[in-house]
Amino acid sequence: MRPEAGRPRSAGTVAGIALCAAAAAASMGIGYLLPAVSPLLIALALGASTANLVAVPGWIRPGLDFSAKRLLRMGVALLGLRLIFDDVLGLGWGVLAVVVAIVVLGIAGTLYAGKLLGLSWSQRVLIACGFSICGAAAVAATGGVIDAEEEEVLTAVALVVVFGTLMIAAVPLLAHLLGLSGWQAGMWAGGSIHEVAQVVAAGGILGGGVLAVATVVKLARVLMLAPVIAYLAARRRRMTDRADTDTGQPPLIPLFVLGFLGCVTLRSCGLLPSGLLDAAQFVQATLLTSAMFALGIGVRVSLLRSVGLRPIVLATLSTVWVASIALVGALLVS
Repeated sequence: MRPEAGRPRSAGTVAGIALCAAAAAASMGIGYLLPAVSPLLIALALGASTANLVAVPGWIRPGLDFSAKRLLRMGVALLGLRLIFDDVLGLGWGVLAVVVAIVVLGIAGTLYAGKLLGLSWSQRVLIACGFSICGAAAVAATGGVIDAEEEEVLTAVALVVVFGTLMIAAVPLLAHLLGLSGWQAGMWAGGSIHEVAQVVAAGGILGGGVLAVATVVKLARVLMLAPVIAYLAARRRRMTDRADTDTGQPPLIPLFVLGFLGCVTLRSCGLLPSGLLDAAQFVQATLLTSAMFALGIGVRVSLLRSVGLRPIVLATLSTVWVASIALVGALLVS
């Protein structure tokens, strides 16, 4: 979709952002009525439906691109306001070691399985980070750093949302069948389910004090987004050096990662009033939901048909692998 002649680019930017904001408002409203469904999933589905049922004018493309990239990064940065260092450290070194193992081994195992399946490096990395760290936000953030193809990002986002949603029911059921204690079940849920909202939904099903444990463990995984993105950015920088191109060097540490760490620090210092935190978290949710709608606009039925079974197989293997690591860790540290 190219901007149409006679229309200023600024008008297309404003119109595209406004469309994404309206879609985000609708998605969050539906999510309020259906708490078990993530607004990110709703926005993604709404964007895909719009793209396949309506002719989206090309002149608003600048606003859609801005939402899918810039608004996304701002939303990821503000995600840091959910974290408090003391809460994470309060889990204990044993739990923190398990969280690191979940992310590191989860990514490594997924990359290896994806290589055996013959998937591209970027597709493997997107699925690995999404399933091992924090779902759609990790996929989208990773995609911007490694310069992944749009269809690869969309495939990984769709898979992480679908499989994470299935985990909402699967983890509580399996935890009951395995006879896990509330603390073990909470740690397993937080260590294995992909999205923060999905963890909250599963924690609510498990009941009791499980939700608090699951949420803090999940947020500890979210904190791992910063070093992983920094590593991927450094790797891309080295690859650019070897290629000796004139395209410019990517930043060693992306600005939104520094923003994420800054937000964690601000929240941990206790300097922000509760009203401001509530407003910031609403803005953060709106930004990410807007970005998911913009990403969904790129989904085409023809694209989904061409994906094939290999990414789905990798998503299945990654889900089982990450869940197994988290379960073993929960049993060991308890």
